[in-house]
Amino acid sequence: MKYDVIIIEKVEYELLKRIVSMAQYYKDSTYRASIEKLKNELEFAKIVSEKNMPEDVVRFNSKVEIATPFGINRTYQIVTPDHSNIKENKISILAPMGLALFGYAQGDKVEWEFPTGKNAINIIKVEQMVREMKMQK
Repeated sequence: MKYDVIIIEKVEYELLKRIVSMAQYYKDSTYRASIEKLKNELEFAKIVSEKNMPEDVVRFNSKVEIATPFGINRTYQIVTPDHSNIKENKISILAPMGLALFGYAQGDKVEWEFPTGKNAINIIKVEQMVREMKMQK
């Protein structure tokens, strides 16, 4: 792991905590397991300001190119649940893949439990998109 712990920007951390707390009612065991793993990682996450956020860390709206153990490279954008659209390769932060990648950096290898079982994903490239995150009060 490039930075030893996952790194999350302050505003995104608060939003993520809210989203995760609302997701605890999911019935799907894979989702619940992914959410629990992320909750555990959040306890040790490094929370930083926007200006100190590394450019190569996966966050909301990041486009992430990954390599799977099946020899397939894909690019996804990590979005809030309301902007999820798999046809546009936009995956929700609450999807197992979104939960697995969030806070990790380009070059990291992530092991996670997916519906198909435990898999390792290599993060090939992280590209930051324009930030449009707003916290609702």
